[in-house]
Amino acid sequence: MSENREYKSDVFSMLMEEPERALEVYNALNETNYDDPSRVEMKRLDAGIALSVRNDAAFVIDFNLNLYEHQSTYNPNMPLRSLFYVAETLRVIVKDRDLYSRKKIEIPNPHFVVFYNGTENRPEYEEMKLSDSYVHKNEQPELEIICKVYNINMGKNKGMMSECKTLKEYMYFVDKVRYNESDKEENQTLEESIELAIQDCIRNEVLKDFLIKRGAEVKRNMTLDYTWERREVLIRAEERAEGRAEGIKEGRQALIRQNLDKGMPIEEIARFMGVSEEEIKQLI
Repeated sequence: MSENREYKSDVFSMLMEEPERALEVYNALNETNYDDPSRVEMKRLDAGIALSVRNDAAFVIDFNLNLYEHQSTYNPNMPLRSLFYVAETLRVIVKDRDLYSRKKIEIPNPHFVVFYNGTENRPEYEEMKLSDSYVHKNEQPELEIICKVYNINMGKNKGMMSECKTLKEYMYFVDKVRYNESDKEENQTLEESIELAIQDCIRNEVLKDFLIKRGAEVKRNMTLDYTWERREVLIRAEERAEGRAEGIKEGRQALIRQNLDKGMPIEEIARFMGVSEEEIKQLI
């Protein structure tokens, strides 16, 4: 079930839906100074295009196709996932072109970036290569993808973070939620911890307009995000104790029950978890 994490839209991808913020992050990464958001052409995949492939952010500027992903847990399979993302994105870009034409079809240069902000200690910068997953290693792989991974936790990549208000404020918000969860009252819920972080950010002019406009969506998606991460921890524990299949099943059912108890509609649970409505009804 881990692949169904793709169905969720997290706060990072919500921020990257805004061309101004996507351009700001691009400039910070590439030491450029583009200032016209209208030059940003959004290419993010969504469920309407490819139900099983959904990436966090994709956009073209100056004939560069930028595919950005966010990781709150380290995942060494990002190059393989990126292969699916870029293939589907390029398929959409050239859908009206004749691939059998004698004229060469030009495509934008792809670039793959991962922003890591998990609690596991990781380097400031590292690279993941598709060829690392090959069974047979060779010095010149015929197909390669390199994902540049930037750690955006507090104290990491200070130069880049100082140049990018969006990433800096995003991490302020994430850290506030983490603090509220670690130092919460006995009866304080996860939703309340997130709400407290939202209100703190608004008071301190951090992502203020974004959180005022989309606060309810942020709270819902971040609740799902944290619940998902906790589910993954539970599943790994279950896998070690009882085996992978049973652990995944029990973790999925527990998460479904939790969301049902909160009054979440069946169709919304099915969409975010990537399961059928019939499966949820059977569990009920």
